[in-house]
Amino acid sequence: MELKVVFLIVCLCALAVASTEAGIHKCCIETKQDIPIRILQRVQGWSVQHSSGACDISALMLRVKGIRKPVCAHPKVKEALMMLMRRMKQKKQKDAY
Repeated sequence: MELKVVFLIVCLCALAVASTEAGIHKCCIETKQDIPIRILQRVQGWSVQHSSGACDISALMLRVKGIRKPVCAHPKVKEALMMLMRRMKQKKQKDAY
């Protein structure tokens, strides 16, 4: 009987850990300010990590094509990224004519 109780407790603990893993935020613990242009050109999207939330530092989490983990950039990189994306969009429109 005691073995069944221990087994039940272990199973419940494993279930609790597995279900709370989805609620754990993935946070950047450090940021890079010098992101190579070839990386910025492959950015598919980004999200802003705020230090006031569950994470300790503010960061720009870049989702880059061909890289599994997000690249953690300093929030100031967003300005350069936006400018690069505008240029790429203008070039694409120009090439379409």
